Amino acid sequence: MKSPIRFYHFVCLTIFVHTPLGNTVLAEDSAISTQQMNYPETKKTDVFDEYHGRKVADPYRWLEDTESEETAEWIAAQNQLTQKYLRSLPQRDAIREKLERFWNYERYGLPKKCGDRYFFSHNDGLQDQSVLYQTPTLTGSLIETQNVLIDANKLSDDGTVALAGTAITDDGTRIAYGVADGGSDWRTWKVRDVASGEDLPDIIRWVKFSGIAWKPDGSGFYYARYDEPVEGQELSGTNENQKLYFHKIGDDQSDDQLVLERPDQPKWGFSPVVSDDGRYLVIHNWKGSEPKSQIFVKDLRDSNSEIVPLITGFDAEYEFIANVGDTLYFITDHEAPKRRLIAIKASTENRDAWQVIVGESNDVLQSASLFGQTFYLDYLKDARAKITRHQINGERIDELELPGVGTVSGFGGRQDATETFFAFTNDVTPTSIYRVDLASGQTELWQQPRVLFDVDQFVTEQLFCTSADGTRVPIIVTRKKDIELDGSHPTLLYGYGGFNISITPSFSPATAAWVDQGGIYAVANLRGGGEYGRQWHEDGMRLKKQNVFNDCIAAAEYLIEKKYTSASRLGLSGRSNGGLLVGAVMTQRPDLFGACLPAVGVLDMLRYHKFTIGWAWAAEYGSSDEEDQIDNLLSYSPLHNLKDGTCYPATMVITADRDDRVVPGHSFKFAAALQAAQSREPTCGHPTLIRIETRAGHGAGTPVSKKIEEYADAWAFLLENLK
Repeated sequence: MKSPIRFYHFVCLTIFVHTPLGNTVLAEDSAISTQQMNYPETKKTDVFDEYHGRKVADPYRWLEDTESEETAEWIAAQNQLTQKYLRSLPQRDAIREKLERFWNYERYGLPKKCGDRYFFSHNDGLQDQSVLYQTPTLTGSLIETQNVLIDANKLSDDGTVALAGTAITDDGTRIAYGVADGGSDWRTWKVRDVASGEDLPDIIRWVKFSGIAWKPDGSGFYYARYDEPVEGQELSGTNENQKLYFHKIGDDQSDDQLVLERPDQPKWGFSPVVSDDGRYLVIHNWKGSEPKSQIFVKDLRDSNSEIVPLITGFDAEYEFIANVGDTLYFITDHEAPKRRLIAIKASTENRDAWQVIVGESNDVLQSASLFGQTFYLDYLKDARAKITRHQINGERIDELELPGVGTVSGFGGRQDATETFFAFTNDVTPTSIYRVDLASGQTELWQQPRVLFDVDQFVTEQLFCTSADGTRVPIIVTRKKDIELDGSHPTLLYGYGGFNISITPSFSPATAAWVDQGGIYAVANLRGGGEYGRQWHEDGMRLKKQNVFNDCIAAAEYLIEKKYTSASRLGLSGRSNGGLLVGAVMTQRPDLFGACLPAVGVLDMLRYHKFTIGWAWAAEYGSSDEEDQIDNLLSYSPLHNLKDGTCYPATMVITADRDDRVVPGHSFKFAAALQAAQSREPTCGHPTLIRIETRAGHGAGTPVSKKIEEYADAWAFLLENLK
């Protein structure tokens, strides 16, 4: 399925980031306790800002300078304390060994056919990065040396340089591939000849939040980039004025043709797509994190043709699906909060001429693909996938039979393809790959992982709780089938609740290890997400952001009420926007949780928009520059709602030194303020730590070995503090 452009600016749902630790338990560490913990001293300064007449202190402002020597000393001291504590936990080594066993299973990525060759990724289980293969057939022995196209494990010695995007020419002779260094959002793109396996001289730098769109003849590609940042500000400087270029193979990047720029609109960005028939360049014009967009098109049959507006006004979300001649198909939530499929002539901006192909339904239309004369539509029904097939005029054919209740992705390929592939997963089913015969619509299993544990011992169930205003909120719970619901089980609640992102069931060996030990894993589908369409999202934005926190609190209370767990045995985790969720909820209801893990979170709601791509989130949160938003932001900003003398749950704040999406200064300041507040409640005894990963970013591309270590640390911290 051609995935919707859900904005690169925020999406990252991995729960934890790791600080490398050894496995040796030191004798001096064995007696460590929270009562004996001495936190590093963090200086406070007299820094104040005025926001629309409100004076707000910011005593830890100096920690925003992540490159200073003073901050480096603070980081070293905090990491030393955190590592000492984690090494003292007796269960950590056993947890790590189990995670390594659970992670050690063979897995494949979705195949894609270009020309006469298939391309797919593969991981033998414990490889830090998956390997990209190419082969003329998908039968027989696929994992052969001669089939290796790109081995990302050889891009660096420590596994922290990752393959971060690919684009293959229609004939399968060339591949453009993006490289991410140490977790940064910056991408460097290179081009490889498929037959020889050798790289061409072409190198494209300073690309962020953009893919690659090849011309059909493979002579070059379109991409978007930012200007080279000021030296020293690569990971913190503001990203504005993205520009669209065309790169001709063989040219130096400095000679690339500027296709589109809007210096009068510095917050605009551009995502290029070339239609399968090569007729149109379709430019998706985005503005910050808003799902609302504009569409521009260029007729590639005429090299002198102008880029013309097709859809303007930023009134709704529009995603290009395919074209047949001069008819372009889009998914949109225009006059359809749960989205519909429409057709638009490329020659007119007249909205009265738009044609509805498949109208809005009770389920949320996620994405679509067109093969020949058949649309495959991916719907979300209570956070679970449903796939329907439709004729080119929209008439429904049937519903595709899926392997179970879960999450589906894929359905990629050209419109003239004879086959496509999709992946299926849920909380108890490792990702399996299925082939679809497009002539008959029949599916068959292509690859299914063989895991080293019995998934039949687990059960996943969907519950519904009621939020403060009466809204029905889904919770998906995974646990062992035979456990008694008596309130005694350590439980981890995960949430996100923002940016129109849907959190759907998916398998993780880390979750399996948690549940295998008798833990319960729960995911709450909070407002702010996309599970129920545009209104669900908007009910968790800006002045309505408190709804997200209320939904999470309601989910926690429901799990306690129904005796899945108890407050002292309930943990809360979230990452990125989910880190904000954890910070806000733990400051509002510290009594409701035994342990919290806010990871790479947006924790200072008054200054988030002053770094990298943070300005783009103002559409979601509002910003302190807006007078009508300031009181709301102050009401829940985690940094500004910590109260001295409060006993907060055991907390491990998690961040990474190369996170250039949510800069680590958020976590540094929050951890310092939390330690100060907690220290004024000497009888509390709950540890307050921060783990700062090196050579890592917001989460994408994390090596498998580090994932295993990170979850070992996280699970050990939770089990220690959830009793």
